[in-house]
Amino acid sequence: MRLLPYGDRGLLVELDDTASVVALADLVRAHPAAADLLADVVPGARTVLVVARPGVPRDRLRSVVPTGSVVAERSGRHRRTVRGDTAGEVVIPVVYDGPDLAAVASLTGLGEREVVAAHTGTPWRVAFGGFAPGFAYLVGGDPRLRVPRRSEPRTGVPAGSVGLAGEFSGVYPRASPGGWQLIGRTDLPLWDLDRDPPALLTAGATVRFEAAR
Repeated sequence: MRLLPYGDRGLLVELDDTASVVALADLVRAHPAAADLLADVVPGARTVLVVARPGVPRDRLRSVVPTGSVVAERSGRHRRTVRGDTAGEVVIPVVYDGPDLAAVASLTGLGEREVVAAHTGTPWRVAFGGFAPGFAYLVGGDPRLRVPRRSEPRTGVPAGSVGLAGEFSGVYPRASPGGWQLIGRTDLPLWDLDRDPPALLTAGATVRFEAAR
């Protein structure tokens, strides 16, 4: 774990993996002084940006960032307990008829029904957002579902498509190009400007997929 100054009010924390990102972001948000000191916490794939409120000196901001050993212990605990953490979860109904479902089954050595069972059988966590408004990178699912991105990205992926890529699962909030392996689709709006916040899936949320039929 490495801390770097970021602008005049931020610290950028570099970490080894996404599980550590989720753990550190959880710990920073839960710090007793977070409400007084923090303006924002922005997780990425391997980094967490911690931004201070105006007037808060950086050394005080440093006090809300846990040590590497605390992060390692928390991330290990997360890996062990995420399967049972269903408090406040977002349930996403999915029709599992994606064009890459058979390919994912072949890549993982599972049958198509087993892929669906694996995807729905384990809660996921929103590690961070990106790519497009409302797109959330989900981690913590069944490790058997780790598959590479498609060798040739599609020029058009329909909104609501549910996909897999590497350690992540995700749902396309709008039509766009994309290279994820598509295993299903949902009608649930992921991004709605009339909702507060517009994004259905925010960093730290627990997500469970449910087979619609």
